[in-house]
Amino acid sequence: MNQVIEANDLCVKIHSLWSKGWFVLTAGSFAEKKYNCMTVSWGSMGNMWEKPFVQVVVRPARYTYEFMESRPDFTLCAFPKTYRKALNILGTRSGRDEDKIAASGLTACKSSKVSAPSFIEANLVIECRKIYTDVINPQGFIDHALDDNYPLGDYHKIYYGEVLSIRGDKSVYAC
Repeated sequence: MNQVIEANDLCVKIHSLWSKGWFVLTAGSFAEKKYNCMTVSWGSMGNMWEKPFVQVVVRPARYTYEFMESRPDFTLCAFPKTYRKALNILGTRSGRDEDKIAASGLTACKSSKVSAPSFIEANLVIECRKIYTDVINPQGFIDHALDDNYPLGDYHKIYYGEVLSIRGDKSVYAC
């Protein structure tokens, strides 16, 4: 069962959690049954503007982008390794074309503080309210090799979310 974890008590191997563990980013409204999700492995967590935050990026071509643009909040969920196949489905299929959440076998549920759903199977749930957005500007790249990530010129939009709630398996994620 997921327990509340205070932001200051969250202890994770942050680089490993993003690059090896993946998150599921979900935006939309659980109550209205209008939402989509995708796996993400690029992002950050920390403290900004005296608020705990997470930062995620979404390309405009992704279906989740529409939900990120139209809704004030989002969730990030992490899962035990046993759910890797489900996360792969969420990251390689489009919610425009099919019910990929059903195909993944994961169960969306109401979140505690935001309208975007989270997942019953997650062992870490971070609920966020958007506080800042911007678009990656290639003119800002000092390391020009970074532009190789954008051969189509489809630069990510950046979303900063204030962390409103963290729930998780304290034996895994709390200090």
